[in-house]
Amino acid sequence: MKTTIVIPTYNEAENLKKLVSELMKIPEINLLIVDDNSPDGTGQIADELKQELNGRLDVLHRAGKQGLGTAYIQGFQYAIQQGADAVGQMDADFSHPIDKLPIMMELLPAYDFVLGSRYVPGGSLDERWPFWRKFLSGFGNVYARVILGMSIRDVTGGYRLWKRETLQGMPLERVRSNGYIFQVEMAYLASKLGYFCKETPIHFADRRWGKSKMSFRIQIEAAIRTWVLLTRYRDLQKKLTMRK
Repeated sequence: MKTTIVIPTYNEAENLKKLVSELMKIPEINLLIVDDNSPDGTGQIADELKQELNGRLDVLHRAGKQGLGTAYIQGFQYAIQQGADAVGQMDADFSHPIDKLPIMMELLPAYDFVLGSRYVPGGSLDERWPFWRKFLSGFGNVYARVILGMSIRDVTGGYRLWKRETLQGMPLERVRSNGYIFQVEMAYLASKLGYFCKETPIHFADRRWGKSKMSFRIQIEAAIRTWVLLTRYRDLQKKLTMRK
């Protein structure tokens, strides 16, 4: 199974070489870096890595900072065009544990998509996070789950692996979220269509290097846009019979 991991980047020069080096230890995967013209030279580093890795890494350069959602959608579409059977998504800041990726790949054939989850038994958040940050993370997740009626425990998590057929069966052209609410929208859209998710526990670590992109404004935007999703996909019906 050809597996391509899509990694959006913006100012991740401190992380990218280290991250790619660790991911390349997994022989079954290819990488696709989607860079938004990072002023710190992340895109140039990605190009250098592409030359070194003999076809296992590709790069999409975008004209400017266009957002997480469009980066992933373009990455998904490109990976499928290049023949990927499975398409993954992960952050560039080492918050997603690389050692869990082979487990997710092993689980995927039995499900429509697999999610590395902080909120199932065995999952956890960085112990160095202050209480208020853990509270906001947990509250935002429960808030979206309750409003949208989803059984997925970690709807805001961004560590995912999708079957090619799952992404092809989703109307990605209708996805409008472009911040971190994108993760909620994709989970909701998949749930509305009846796609079956397997959550596997992960430890979500704080970034090692670089500056976090999360802000209070982004969190407020996500809270408001969660309500918009209720009406956006009201017309969709389940395509699949949910498995027992």
